[in-house]
Amino acid sequence: MQIAIVGAGIMGRVLAWQLSQRGHRLSIFDRDPIHSGDAAAYTAAGMLTPYSEVASAELAIHAMGMASLPLWSAMADALSVAGSGRCHTQCDSPCDQSHEPDCDLCLRQLGSLIVAHPGDRADHRHFNQQVQNKLHPTAEQFQQLNAAQLADLEPELADRFSEATYLPEESWVDNEQAMACLADALLANPHVSWFPETPVEQLAPHSLRAGSESYRFDWVIDCRGLAAKADWPQLRGVRGELMWLRAPEVKLKHLVRLMHPRYRIYVVPRPDDIYIIGATQIESDSMEPITVRSSLELLSAAYSLHPGFGEAEIVSTRVNCRPALPDNLPAIRWQDGLIRANGLFRHGFLLAPVVAREVVNWLESGESYRSPYAELIQPLAVPA
Repeated sequence: MQIAIVGAGIMGRVLAWQLSQRGHRLSIFDRDPIHSGDAAAYTAAGMLTPYSEVASAELAIHAMGMASLPLWSAMADALSVAGSGRCHTQCDSPCDQSHEPDCDLCLRQLGSLIVAHPGDRADHRHFNQQVQNKLHPTAEQFQQLNAAQLADLEPELADRFSEATYLPEESWVDNEQAMACLADALLANPHVSWFPETPVEQLAPHSLRAGSESYRFDWVIDCRGLAAKADWPQLRGVRGELMWLRAPEVKLKHLVRLMHPRYRIYVVPRPDDIYIIGATQIESDSMEPITVRSSLELLSAAYSLHPGFGEAEIVSTRVNCRPALPDNLPAIRWQDGLIRANGLFRHGFLLAPVVAREVVNWLESGESYRSPYAELIQPLAVPA
């Protein structure tokens, strides 16, 4: 089939990659350059944490997230074979790109840790109860660590915390590396045409218009995120704020979440002593720079987690808005010749592979396809 994908954020790129693996001919249209831009994917920590989301998201997010984990692993393996490097590992240290210049996705399958200061342990206990009551995890999936076990797994936290929750199946990916690696793989495919810096002014079943050119396809797939709001008015922007710190005195190996009644900070290790610091979402579509209040909260929480953050350099701050629907769940809507996939909210990296797979399954099976995720795929309401 001849398929157009409009929007090359993480959803568009993962979908394009999956479709290219099935032999479809693709044309990718995006308003940004190939290796940079304003996509929400560039303001992300790349967390693949389906258990951690249970406390604040629908169980469907957990189910889809769990289905995405092996898809990310398979994608990392496939792209590693295609490229000249490999970074898909369960080793004991963050990916060192000085040794692996073509590090592919930098998929880190080390698990995540949840910790809390003494005053916030009630919140931590409540989180543990929610995970256990909703998911009934096995001992291999959910572990409550004492002080000695935490010191053995993550010595950097032993001085400030005496207990933790360990979620071994959770992982994370380097968002920028993933975006670049997927782009390179797609550009190397002779059946993929990419139209960067080409805003699509109008799209419709089987067709789209970009600039002075009109194009026709078997299918047009809209993956524009918030840029599709004019065609999907229920979309709203949810603000995310991140800080990139360089902290040579910090040697954390795992993704760490610090429980707090008002905000839950996460710390994600990256190569070269970089740590991404962020918190939960803010109900705002503002794209203004990060506020003093948010900066102070993130930095003070990071310092309370590890004293080494006190001497860290602030490398950058980033703000973006993620596309969300009223129920905060992803959605695939279709009519003949047109599919819209959107609403991945703050779970873009977690959910993109499974949402893409559902689009591919529906495209190749037609209306007879029954998704395992209720309400995910529905006909697109067409005005009379």
